[in-house]
Amino acid sequence: MMREYAAKFVTPEQAAELAVKDGDWVDYGFGGGFPELLDKALAGRKGKVKDVKIRGGLVIRPRIEAVEADPEQESFHYYSWHIGDYERKLQSRGLVQFIPVMLRSLPVLYRRHIRVDVAFVPVSRPDENGYCGLGISNYAWRTIFENARTVVFEINEKYPRLQGVDGSHRVHLSEADFIVEGEHEPLPQRKYKEAGETDRKIAELVAAEIPDGAVLSLGVGGVPFTVASLLAQSDLKDLGCHTGTISDAFLMLHKAGKLTNARKEFDTGRNTWNLCMGSQELYDWLDAEPDLFHPDDLDYVHDPYRIAKMSNVISINGGVQLDLMGQENGETAGTRQLSGIGGQMDFLEGAYRSPGGKGFICMNSSRVTKEGERKSNIVPFIPAGSTVSAPRTMIQYVATEYGVVKLSGLTVRERAEAMISVAHPDFRAELARYAEEHF
Repeated sequence: MMREYAAKFVTPEQAAELAVKDGDWVDYGFGGGFPELLDKALAGRKGKVKDVKIRGGLVIRPRIEAVEADPEQESFHYYSWHIGDYERKLQSRGLVQFIPVMLRSLPVLYRRHIRVDVAFVPVSRPDENGYCGLGISNYAWRTIFENARTVVFEINEKYPRLQGVDGSHRVHLSEADFIVEGEHEPLPQRKYKEAGETDRKIAELVAAEIPDGAVLSLGVGGVPFTVASLLAQSDLKDLGCHTGTISDAFLMLHKAGKLTNARKEFDTGRNTWNLCMGSQELYDWLDAEPDLFHPDDLDYVHDPYRIAKMSNVISINGGVQLDLMGQENGETAGTRQLSGIGGQMDFLEGAYRSPGGKGFICMNSSRVTKEGERKSNIVPFIPAGSTVSAPRTMIQYVATEYGVVKLSGLTVRERAEAMISVAHPDFRAELARYAEEHF
């Protein structure tokens, strides 16, 4: 089988030269999946090409070689759908431009609104029939490379080899124009800090709202991970997974015998996800027990109408600020981009529509600045320059260390009263004065 496609195998350097032309848009993917060898090869083309635009997002590896090789942006410009830790460092150096997107709409963007010239697709080792898995990042890869002029597969020998359900996580060597392979670094890992007292209190309040058989969508961060830890130690049973990003939180639940997916109305018995980010143990789990998983693309996993077909969907995400009407800023500090909306809106709406579903925005009621000043994260209004990531009409539950409130169905004045009740006590009087004057 491999002999049949031998002519497509080239070195990364040859692929970068043959595939990428001046002015091209080159897609690198999203999350932990990354075309490591092709990135290094493209970096070597600095000065030989111009105006090459690289597109990616939520990069969890320590560097993008093409960007680091060209700080003057003589040849390469980098665009991100979602700012991660590394990309925040690039942002401070003026080396990344942010593109806002709600993840469920991203495949539509690629089909109808934006151009993709070259797709650098990271894949697992092929099986005896020439099929590869998409490793730890299904993303919207099929949509992207079906609309690309040139498709390059990069075989990563360290990827888990699962191919999904009915080929949901599968590609074939025949679909690539060029194929590269070689030795890769260990897969990038995403770790979580031990939760502080405040995060643990929030997690305890949210965990108390979760019933047996709930289908969990856990965002990345301390509170969702701590919720999973509490659930693993609880009396709950038959929990399920339908999430944008599967993480060690779900592995923890699996090891505790809680994650059976037995009550899901579809994908029964399987963990459904689009991205995977976590420890090597998590990646090994995917490789060892592929039948426990249904990895699929954004069209499938992030569709709120599909999510709504399941009962008791619980979506847990963090926020930066909430105002008294319930509007959420989940991604900016003023005009500085901290992250992106990602799939938050997709799962908030899915949980909202789910029978018994609950969508939570979890947030510390306040923060302390470097100067030692305490600031409220619940504000009268989202300040100018900051983003309203989720509208008030989509926020169902808000959780801080002072309690959980349900906003859906409340008037503007009732929403303000509810938000004030979970604000830090130092700021409640000030918030109440604003509510009295304006609502």
